[in-house]
Amino acid sequence: ILLSTFDKEYARVARSSKAGDLLQGTLDLLILKTLALGAHHGWGISQRIRQISQDGLQVNHGSLYPALHRLEEQGWVASEWGVSDANRQAKFYKLTRAGEKQLQRETEMWAQVSLAVTRIVQEGT
Repeated sequence: ILLSTFDKEYARVARSSKAGDLLQGTLDLLILKTLALGAHHGWGISQRIRQISQDGLQVNHGSLYPALHRLEEQGWVASEWGVSDANRQAKFYKLTRAGEKQLQRETEMWAQVSLAVTRIVQEGT
């Protein structure tokens, strides 16, 4: 997953290095939040994250599907087979009740972490 918060130049640098990798667990938060908006198949989750972030975040499938399986094993996400808009079989993921509670916890933790990082980044400016 790549992060480009500040500008296009930062995004270019982030794509070419490990500096763009998000903190462990951030992808889980993004997936849970996306699924709180409604059930999606994997590609739809990826596209929704990209769309909401205005192309600032791009989730590659090599990161997305292992995360979805991990979330499913935790009981935070459930899946079932269905037909996509393109009329193809696809596995659709939805947030469970336990996932809703985890989303709340993850959101609270993210707020604390992002505040701490902001304090460090802004120190002395």
